[in-house]
Amino acid sequence: MGTRLGELVERFGGQLAGDPNLEVSGIAPLADAGVSHISFLSNSKFRAQAAQSGAAALIVSSADDALVAATYTGARIVTANPYAYFARAAQYFASLDEIVPAPGIDPTASVAPGAQIAASAHVGPHVTVEAGAQVGEGAVIDAGCFVGRDAVIGAHTHLFANVTFHARCQIGARGIIHSGAVIGTDGFGFANEGGVYIKIPQTGRVVIGDDVDIGANTTIDRGALADTIIEDGVKLDNQIQIGHNCHIGAHTAMAGCVGVAGSAKIGKYCTFGGAAMVLGHLTIADKVHISSGSMVSRSILEPGQYTGFYPLAKNAEWEKSAAIVRNLDAMRDKIRALEKTLKTLTEQSQNNKP
Repeated sequence: MGTRLGELVERFGGQLAGDPNLEVSGIAPLADAGVSHISFLSNSKFRAQAAQSGAAALIVSSADDALVAATYTGARIVTANPYAYFARAAQYFASLDEIVPAPGIDPTASVAPGAQIAASAHVGPHVTVEAGAQVGEGAVIDAGCFVGRDAVIGAHTHLFANVTFHARCQIGARGIIHSGAVIGTDGFGFANEGGVYIKIPQTGRVVIGDDVDIGANTTIDRGALADTIIEDGVKLDNQIQIGHNCHIGAHTAMAGCVGVAGSAKIGKYCTFGGAAMVLGHLTIADKVHISSGSMVSRSILEPGQYTGFYPLAKNAEWEKSAAIVRNLDAMRDKIRALEKTLKTLTEQSQNNKP
């Protein structure tokens, strides 16, 4: 199925240069787009490629439009943020072919008495919904999911196959949880007595806001006493670990394999590159951006970009650098001693002048 360019502009705004009745069937990359596609230019270094694109239409910024239009003959939608426009248009094209699961409960699902399933919700094969759980309007619970007792799944939230959503946890509206994710596991809480670990019951919940995306095989631990909080609009990639009692601020995004230890408080609009680590009980301010592979070992109270790793080097060079780092204390003491000796000699020399 396709759509007219004029309809896209009516839906998403922008200024159209070209035929509003021109129909496009989908979005494709600049290099692959053909006469039935619309493409986009979000990085100015690809201007030359855009100018030669075979796409029927391009989504471009006003800064790029004049240069692209000098050689590109197709239609153009000019907008302030081409990448965001592309995302919304891509959602729209995907919806044209989307197969929406039919409302209802599959005969193989196990739904406990007292669970509340909205009539418009879909509960797939071999799903388990325990007593007191609530599944909201238009929610989709795919095959093999587990929804624990008194858990709450918000309206139009989608749990993909084999998600585990433990007792009393909550997620708001329009959430997405991908396969293998586990929400509400016990936090890693133990007291040590004479070398023996004593388990601390984890009696809090995980409370997740609206419009939150959670990637495959990501785990979020329930709180020990208070709740683990994930605010609105948070985006978590695959294989992320969020420890117990963490608080993740609204619209923060984390790439794959990030680990956040217990009781860390992270602000709004933060970003974390892949494999970044955050130690427990730290506070991170709003709009902090952590580079991939960095270890956050102290609280960060000011916005900005932070990086904490050595540049990649050949192993032999890295070992030499590591040896130098290990000996910095001794080198510092030697330098201080040399400075002291030099100062003494200088003073003696000056005192001995006639």
